[in-house]
Amino acid sequence: MKPLLAFMKKEFLETVRTSKFIILLLLFLSFGIMNPAIAKLQPWMMEMFADTIAESGLTVTNIQVNAMTSWTQFFKNTPIALIAFVLIYSDIFTKEYNSGTLLLILTKGLSRYKVVLAKTMLMLSLWTLGYWICFAVTYGYNAYFWDNSIADNLFFASAIRWLFGVWIICLIVLFSSLLRNNAGVSLCVGGTAILAYLLSLLPKVQAYTPMMLMDANSLLAGVSETGTYIKAIVITSVLGVACIAASIPVMNKKPL
Repeated sequence: MKPLLAFMKKEFLETVRTSKFIILLLLFLSFGIMNPAIAKLQPWMMEMFADTIAESGLTVTNIQVNAMTSWTQFFKNTPIALIAFVLIYSDIFTKEYNSGTLLLILTKGLSRYKVVLAKTMLMLSLWTLGYWICFAVTYGYNAYFWDNSIADNLFFASAIRWLFGVWIICLIVLFSSLLRNNAGVSLCVGGTAILAYLLSLLPKVQAYTPMMLMDANSLLAGVSETGTYIKAIVITSVLGVACIAASIPVMNKKPL
């Protein structure tokens, strides 16, 4: 356990030294502030462009802004934050391959599976920290300006969106154990997400795909019940564990 914790500490310090940690925090803080800010500015922006919109034959009516507007913006922005996360940390394994530092670490007695677990735990911790900071900032501003109770199933919707990010991180680990460059890792993660999206278009498969966890608006509006997402939660969790489990034997056999 001590070597695992020591390696995790080393990974975290490297993340801080390379400014990735600061960039990640600023990114999620910015989105957390941006969500209510955009909601607050919507009436002003519509008023400013009212003349232009009127010229096109459309009529601008009074826009009612509330916490639901801000939460809708939150769930629109989290995929962007997740894409940024993938781009920032897609090299978490590949940089070790290219620099040769992983071989040096392994010669000191650290098992390969511990490297996989340490890097996975680090990314999960950073994603969890950043995501819930963004949620907390948005929640605080919404509570100050409006009333969060207008959004049904808010914490459940936020939790399943967080779980989708966990699945994406597990994909990063899997493809990092297979490939040696971060561009390939990013493309494979993106390609898998697109494949999941295409499968979700099939009515009979939709309820089982990870993309089901991205449907937050139905939950917020009270249209969907939480039980509808149980199958997708189970499948996504199993897929995530399978990705980590598969990456360990691949890493054990990978030439360095």
